[in-house]
Order: sequence, then C-alpha cells, then structure tokens
Amino acid sequence: MLNYKIHRNKINSPWITFIHGAGGSSSIWFKQIRFFSKYFNLLLIDLRGHGNSKSLIVNSFQSKYTFKVITQDIIEVLDNEKIKKSHFVGISLGTILIRKLAELSPERVLTMIMAGAIIKLNFRSRLMMFFGNWTKSFLPYMLIYKIFAWVVMPNSNHKESRLLFVREARKLYKKEFLRWYKLTTEIIPLLKIFRQVEVKIPTLYIMGAQDYLFLTPVRKLVSQRNYSKLIVLPECGHVVNVERPELFNKSMFSFIQKGY
Repeated sequence: MLNYKIHRNKINSPWITFIHGAGGSSSIWFKQIRFFSKYFNLLLIDLRGHGNSKSLIVNSFQSKYTFKVITQDIIEVLDNEKIKKSHFVGISLGTILIRKLAELSPERVLTMIMAGAIIKLNFRSRLMMFFGNWTKSFLPYMLIYKIFAWVVMPNSNHKESRLLFVREARKLYKKEFLRWYKLTTEIIPLLKIFRQVEVKIPTLYIMGAQDYLFLTPVRKLVSQRNYSKLIVLPECGHVVNVERPELFNKSMFSFIQKGY
C-alpha cells in the first residue's frame, strides 16, 4: 500500500485528499497543512516510488504503470481508512489522477481542485515529451528532469518550486523515473477523453498567470463547462500552491465552503 500521512481535525470533519505530481511527494503541500488542518481531516499520499512509497518498487514489476493502476493505489488507501467521500486536490500530473478517480469512483469525489492542471499538451509540451523519449536511454535522468523543470518553471520567481521538485526528484531511482515516463504514451488520448466528457462534479482550476504551457487550454475548457470554475493567480507559474500559498489556500477554501 502507498505511504500516506493523516492530519485529523475531528472525526466528523470532511476530508481533503492531496495528490502530488510526478517527481514530487506529499511534502509539496507543506504550505497547505497548517491552514486546512484547522477545518478538515487531511490525507496526504506519496505515489508509487515517490517520497516514502519507495517500497512499492518491489511490487511494481507485477503490473505495468497505467493511470488506472496508479489511481487504484489511491482508492486502496481510501478504502483502508474507510474514507467514503473526500475533496481532492492535485498538482500537475496529480490532476490527471484525480480526474481518473472521478471516472472510476465518482461517488467518492465531493469537489476537485486542479492546481497547475494538465488538460492538453501544446507544441512545446509535446516537444519536451519527445526530447525525453529520445534522450532517456543515454542522458542522466536527473539532467532530463532539471531541463523539464526549467521549461515548465522558467522565471526567477519560480525558483522555489523548481528547486523543490528537483530536490524531490533526486529521491527517485532511475528505473522508477523510466516507469513513470512511459505513462506519457497514455497522456494524449486520455486527456482527449477528459476534454470530451465532463463529470458532474464541482471543479476549481487554480492556475498561474505565468503557466505558459498549460493555462491556455484550461481557459478554453472552462469556458465550455457547466461545473468548472477558473481562478488565475498573478505573478505565478505552474506550482501555484507553493508560489502563492495564501491566495491558493483562500481560493480553495472558499470554493469548498460554497460547494461551487
């Protein structure tokens, strides 16, 4: 089972489940824990091979990494803690996993907060993915990851986010990095399905105004959705919960309290 941490508020308090992105860990949410633990029970999960879930590497040979398999890891944790319903918060690739969970078990999802959401790959994103596929067999995986971090978070005010993700990525084994990278073959067709099919769950997209790779497709999608709302944080890049935590926390809290 995945490693996870729980911060309990009250037995009857609603749950918020936090899902990090590729190469990160549950530590990415450190600026949210103090604020939200006052009002909610919190569940912070380390995905396969990330953070303190490295022990799953031994079992990972049993099945190919797919978004469905990884999402079922999350559901297993929910079942273990008997969490029937939760608000879900994801960053970057974590938003894809939340959307997949909403497809597999919609009855569990109260709201979805999609931070730095990935809903379509533009030309630069696809070029980055092609570069990774071409070089992953001979370049050190940390060099590839550092290049990705600079492309996604290029500005000086993105430095904290960039360093945080690079630091967490160092904890991955190379084989684990390659297993996760193979998921990129699933992303384009999966995102196409997600754009075509709207789940009837209140959804808040929180994006940075400087998220050059992913903001534009989210704007377009939200304009066509009935259950979605978009908040764009100024002077902020991809990792909005780290770069503008006060605004992020306030926006997320207000959305959850209003129930959309």
